[in-house]
Amino acid sequence: MSTTPLSTAPMTTAGIDAVGRRLHDLVAALMPPMRSITGSGVRATLDLVRAALPAQIPFTVHEVPSGTPVLDWTVPREWNVAGARLVGPDGRVVVDVADNPLHLLGYSTPVRARMPLSELRQHLYSMPDRPDWVPYRTSYYNDAWGFCLTDRQLAALPDGEYQVEIDTSLTDGSLTYAEIVLPGTTDEEFLVTTHTCHPAMANDNSSGIAVAAELASALAARERRFTYRLLFIPGTIGSITWLARNPAAVGRIRHGLVLTGLGDRGAPTYKRSRRGEAVVDRAAARALAETGRPHRVVGFSPYGYDERQFCSPGFDLPVGRFGRSQHGEYPEYHTSADNLDFVTPESLADSFAILNRTMEICEADRVWRNTSPYGEPQLGRRGLYRSIGATMNRASIEMGLLWVLNLADGTRTLLDIAERAELPFDAVANAADALAGVGLLTEDGPAVDSPDTAPIAAPATVAPPGTIAAAPEPAVVIR
Repeated sequence: MSTTPLSTAPMTTAGIDAVGRRLHDLVAALMPPMRSITGSGVRATLDLVRAALPAQIPFTVHEVPSGTPVLDWTVPREWNVAGARLVGPDGRVVVDVADNPLHLLGYSTPVRARMPLSELRQHLYSMPDRPDWVPYRTSYYNDAWGFCLTDRQLAALPDGEYQVEIDTSLTDGSLTYAEIVLPGTTDEEFLVTTHTCHPAMANDNSSGIAVAAELASALAARERRFTYRLLFIPGTIGSITWLARNPAAVGRIRHGLVLTGLGDRGAPTYKRSRRGEAVVDRAAARALAETGRPHRVVGFSPYGYDERQFCSPGFDLPVGRFGRSQHGEYPEYHTSADNLDFVTPESLADSFAILNRTMEICEADRVWRNTSPYGEPQLGRRGLYRSIGATMNRASIEMGLLWVLNLADGTRTLLDIAERAELPFDAVANAADALAGVGLLTEDGPAVDSPDTAPIAAPATVAPPGTIAAAPEPAVVIR
């Protein structure tokens, strides 16, 4: 049995450009919907994703009723926005959510009232240090309302009576998420997730939605050993809901990636899973190193995005996070400056390529056993050099063959061998493929991480507290 073929040839410049343009166009299309953790804006977003996918890709939308207990949480009421605006004393509209979804505090309760500026101020949010940007603020679990505006707008508001018109609804409805399941030759799963709850921001996280859709298209077009499950979910409550509803699938997850912030100009960054040395952690680090460009690999922290849920101690799944500039490290984070100019086609295509390569490495990683371990087998008469000589330089060929023969003892994976030999992964994977082709290796099994945990029963529901986030907003705003 041979290894899964690797894409040893890099993408052409034309191919990279086409992927980048396609991704940037999809990011632009994803900006307008009034997204939140529930509601019609999420459904509109998922419709856009579905339309961007090849027709043969299965795309299932799930609706989970409000009030459903999910682990220690409860699915919240559904929030929808018909309109929202603030009218000044002179009758002019100060802010209108129709102009920018960020103008309305997320999950604002319906309000129709007149009030003086002194009373209104406690419901207005701006960024004094960035006077021309609109902040992103939410209040998912506390009933509240408010408007976000630039600090210049706030400073210019005259005294007088203001008309508050917030036409929203908070009703029993459902939480909406979508998943794509692409079956492989095994039922062991590779999980990919991205959050769908942030409105009108390109990097966080229209970029993640777009790249996940592009990955689904690429995966659907090739042979797969793993079954790939791609989730389009609202942050935190979405992953908690999925984990609560899918205990059987949780037990099949062998690798996982959370995608967020994939389009800015910062260096690509991988955050390790809680395990720290899972196959996906090492594969991502290897894929980043292969670029030959600046990058970062950072350790796990329980602060961040949905990796916090998948890596919670009861699940402890091998799920890391991939992005570029980290949340809170760039001033545009959670503001109106996270716009289409902030993300680039080049960065989007680069993120896609690194993620694609990480998956290729996980697919190709195997445990092999040398069938002729006593002394070095004669390689020349088997034509091994000729069989792979056109794919790599001679030194890599020879050293790959020798290292694989020496270390393929049924206990080491190809990643183990590549790291020990300090060789490119392809040198080792192609050597193994060639050796297996002439009967010098036999496969002992795939290199995977098991969950090492039994499915967890949902505990009694405890409604979590929530607060209005204030600047600077930490990553845990994705609740």
